[in-house]
Amino acid sequence: MRELAASLACALDPVAFAESLGFAPDSWQANVLRSTGKRLLLNCSRQAGKSTTAAVLALHCAIYFQASLILLVSPSLRQSSELFRKVIEGLDKLPNKPEVKEDNKTTLTLGNGSRIVSLPGSEGTVRGYSGATLIIEDEASRVDDALYYSVRPMLAVSGGRLILMSTPFGKRGHFHAEWTGQGSWGRVQIPATECPRISQAFLDEERAALGEWWFRQEYLCEFSETTDSLFSYEQISAAFDDKVQPLFASNGGLPGITTAVQPLQIGVVS
Repeated sequence: MRELAASLACALDPVAFAESLGFAPDSWQANVLRSTGKRLLLNCSRQAGKSTTAAVLALHCAIYFQASLILLVSPSLRQSSELFRKVIEGLDKLPNKPEVKEDNKTTLTLGNGSRIVSLPGSEGTVRGYSGATLIIEDEASRVDDALYYSVRPMLAVSGGRLILMSTPFGKRGHFHAEWTGQGSWGRVQIPATECPRISQAFLDEERAALGEWWFRQEYLCEFSETTDSLFSYEQISAAFDDKVQPLFASNGGLPGITTAVQPLQIGVVS
């Protein structure tokens, strides 16, 4: 009876599931694990624990939601494989391991029909998937925009969840656009100063070693201007106005002006 109760608790509460793996989540991690939002942005410091949290979410979804498809997306296959490895480590820690039909370097298939797939960081190789239950994009600030736009339609029919997680990397790309935009995203920001496992002494050392630009992005979750930018992001955005009509009409001429082009006369000297 006690084992049944524990199994039910893990099914109903991802935090209980995480604890069954020997993982004691921080308060923000517990909130993310229990979140039911369809769209979630995790802007977190390096080593804050976002990858571990995502791996627990992926494994919980695969085990307790039959025939689910979970896709792990990163800038490269090596990086998504690293997140996949965390999933496998969690699976091995389960007190009652589910039936596994396939377990290789990129795909885990369970007996209930659920799959967790680690995808390469190329837009051209991910289009064959559809009906995703959960898509997790790791290092989202460095994922190519074309790859991001190609995976979003995979949620059209399934109504699945999309989670983007990263440290910032300049004021550019879809991760910055979604974080600063008006979309219906749940936004979680965890700088290193809020992570109990990172000491102030280490942060002081990193600030001195990395410099302000890298330190503020890697540890303070700040979207800084790129080092080679001539104009700031705010200056470029302010330069655009939807109310201003384009200078040239669609036919290539000035608006409201008809021009006639005289043919060039070429004379032949005899």
